[in-house]
Amino acid sequence: MTPSVPLDADHLRSWVGREESVDADISVELAGKFAATFNLTGDFRGGDVAPAMIHFCLGQQPAPTASLGADGHPARGGFLPPVPLPRRMWAGGSLVFHKPLRIGDTVTRRSRIADVAVKQGSAGILCFVAVEHRIVVAGEEMITERQDIVYRGNARVSAGRPPIPAQAGEHRRRFEPAATVLFRYSALTFNGHRIHYDRAYAMTEEGYPGLVVHGPLQATLLCMLATELRGVPPLRFSFRSQSPLFDGTPFGLHARGTDDGLSLWAAAENGPVAMAAEARWT
Repeated sequence: MTPSVPLDADHLRSWVGREESVDADISVELAGKFAATFNLTGDFRGGDVAPAMIHFCLGQQPAPTASLGADGHPARGGFLPPVPLPRRMWAGGSLVFHKPLRIGDTVTRRSRIADVAVKQGSAGILCFVAVEHRIVVAGEEMITERQDIVYRGNARVSAGRPPIPAQAGEHRRRFEPAATVLFRYSALTFNGHRIHYDRAYAMTEEGYPGLVVHGPLQATLLCMLATELRGVPPLRFSFRSQSPLFDGTPFGLHARGTDDGLSLWAAAENGPVAMAAEARWT
């Protein structure tokens, strides 16, 4: 339950600077399953460039099932601070791609808690945790990443003005977030959060109208669109979640050119922007 007293911000901030390091391999099998989830074609062999954003599938700590909470997340208080708020979401992130990952690489993800901030929002207390990741192969940094995680209570934001529908982009693609896609992506990323595959839990316990589409899945689709439009993956990519998307409701992937790259966003038809992103090649 949401605590009735303010969080101990000083205690949570004591996690700043905490580090962990996890090793993982990019196998032919993983690349094939990742590609199949996103309807990509082609065979993979050792040494081939791995699909962009596959690193989201690497380095997840295999917490024992008995240690998981009711929401499917591992118990808190290890690497991540023990924030006593029930809902945890990936709010956004930024990436710098130095060199491409390849099939067969042994990857080390070196992670550090960069910041912890407690704020008051429209739905109550919010706690933001920023995590820095360095994706390293044979001592060489391949990807630099910042992850922003937000924790909040169960209180719902009071209804105000209807959200403004997202504009249509110069370039548009349609995506069908079937339950099987969400299940597969949860499996690929070893993400036990039940809002992505357990409909009864998502609707009854967390009050959503359906299964929630993963933020990293949306970010991956937008990065793929950027790569498709420019012919090469971006060197810099950032994204920010703004509202949820749910299974059973197709959504659009949109893009328009900017002075230094592409502005991209995901949105359901007649819905607000769900995720906004920027891609740059300089």
